[in-house]
Amino acid sequence: MIIRQTRKEDISSLLTIYNHAIEHTTATFDLETQTIEQRNKWFSKYGGRYPLLVAEHDGRVAGYSCLSAYRDKPAYQWTCELSVYVDPANQGKGLGKALMGAILEQAQKLGYHSVISGITAGNDASIKLHEHFHFTFIGSFKEVGYKFESWQDVWFYQLIL
Repeated sequence: MIIRQTRKEDISSLLTIYNHAIEHTTATFDLETQTIEQRNKWFSKYGGRYPLLVAEHDGRVAGYSCLSAYRDKPAYQWTCELSVYVDPANQGKGLGKALMGAILEQAQKLGYHSVISGITAGNDASIKLHEHFHFTFIGSFKEVGYKFESWQDVWFYQLIL
């Protein structure tokens, strides 16, 4: 497995991974699959203070992690939001842990103080991953998303670096 900075030629693979999450999971509250144009626009937001990393497994992009702005007000500049997505065919192989470790290392190097993750209730694998890295449960928003014909709660986890 190789963890590296994402390149423009990875966008198609990132789109496939994300669209699977849209169609089959509550890990994202997007309801319609995205186009390559939408992912290109999304990709352009990364770099500098907002790294986007991929995990390669057997020579193919198998997952990604990123840091995004938590909120756009200046006082939040030392807090970021973390996301990790792994292709379903590669889950359970340690890619999530590798991506999480690498992106948290980037967060420390960039001088972030706090990392936030929003996890849809019931996503036990993500909760376990965050707890492995010593994230703490800090609260939940009840029934804030409606997907797959039911209301979804979002649990928030935080890591102080």
